[in-house]
Amino acid sequence: MKAHQYSQIVHCLPCTVDHTSQCKDCPDNGSGKSDHLDINVVFSSDKLPVKILNSNDFRYTQNGILHMLDRNKRIKPRPERFQNCKDVFDLILTCEERVYDQVVEDLNSREQETCQPVHVINVDIQDNHEEATLGAFLICELCQCIQHTEDMENEIDELLQEFEEKSGRTFLHTVCFY
Repeated sequence: MKAHQYSQIVHCLPCTVDHTSQCKDCPDNGSGKSDHLDINVVFSSDKLPVKILNSNDFRYTQNGILHMLDRNKRIKPRPERFQNCKDVFDLILTCEERVYDQVVEDLNSREQETCQPVHVINVDIQDNHEEATLGAFLICELCQCIQHTEDMENEIDELLQEFEEKSGRTFLHTVCFY
């Protein structure tokens, strides 16, 4: 979501889709259990879910969940699932390998109609404020570099290799077709 926020400021991503699942896991400090929150509920009203507010409010403040949910609601009015999106993209970026796998699986399960290529790239970003901020800058810089290529199809592998060396992160990349 931090990449969504930063991309709105620098206008580097014209369209963003939030997630592939219906729920967000919120870790419980100490017990090892997670609360499963329906993200449509989180985004659907001005009030945060009663489950969060009534269940150990300190825990959700301490782990940053309340701040993150409030920030997310200011960035986008509602979540969007990739599987429900019928838009055609040239580039899809994910921030978690599990989501990358789901996006690739979904694209490969669709009937190919136009054979237009779409590049799917994953940049693993840990789910915390600091990593999200650094990842947002990295993703937007990557998008700006891709926008300035003369031939994305032939230059993207080299560009990703340069970004891997520069950032110390490994990027996953595949091409799917619509």
